[in-house]
Amino acid sequence: MPRHFTNKTFIFLKDLDGNNDREWFKANRDRYESDVREPALDFIEDFADMLYKISPHFVADARKQGGSLFRLHRDTRFSKDKTPYKTHTGMQFRHVATKDDVHAPGFYLHLEPGECWAGIGLWQPSTADALKIRTAIAENPANWKKAAYAKRFTDTFELSDGKKLQRPPKGFDPEHAHVEDLKRRDFTAGRRLNQKQVTSEGFIDDYAAMCRTAGPFVKFLTEAVGVAY
Repeated sequence: MPRHFTNKTFIFLKDLDGNNDREWFKANRDRYESDVREPALDFIEDFADMLYKISPHFVADARKQGGSLFRLHRDTRFSKDKTPYKTHTGMQFRHVATKDDVHAPGFYLHLEPGECWAGIGLWQPSTADALKIRTAIAENPANWKKAAYAKRFTDTFELSDGKKLQRPPKGFDPEHAHVEDLKRRDFTAGRRLNQKQVTSEGFIDDYAAMCRTAGPFVKFLTEAVGVAY
């Protein structure tokens, strides 16, 4: 596979961080297209077959609008920060069920100078989905342990330390072996990356390997919320 991202990707994002206004972006739009957007879309397109082999129910969509690549423009309507652009680029590989407004687990890739990472799982699930996941953990602790605490997984990913409930959720055993997981609001994990990794020729293969390693974790979550893996 060719190298997708280069140092130019990160140089542009760093420059954008220091010049986050529409006039500067208009003058540098060609750099954004050639150094950030096109490499990301090429990465998504090349990753599609790899992802299908990991699970046929997740999609790498290389469309310029509405696909796996997040838009660069920020939604500033309800934010005090009115800078118009994100200073990172993000790609989300969603479950096909999300087309039907189902909030399902997925795979994510975040590229930002000094802050690159691969993410997996389900962030801020609905109350109903959180209950389904907690129930699956409570009723299948052995399967959850294999999915979230197997050495192969923990050598690659770290479970999120996001906000938790102060107490075990109502109806669940406060002495359960995985009570701290039952208190989770997010069911995600991440892997920090560095610029050298992301700009290497083999990065897409490395990223695919990470997603394969995450398979049991994502499978547990998808099945818990009632969609296929």
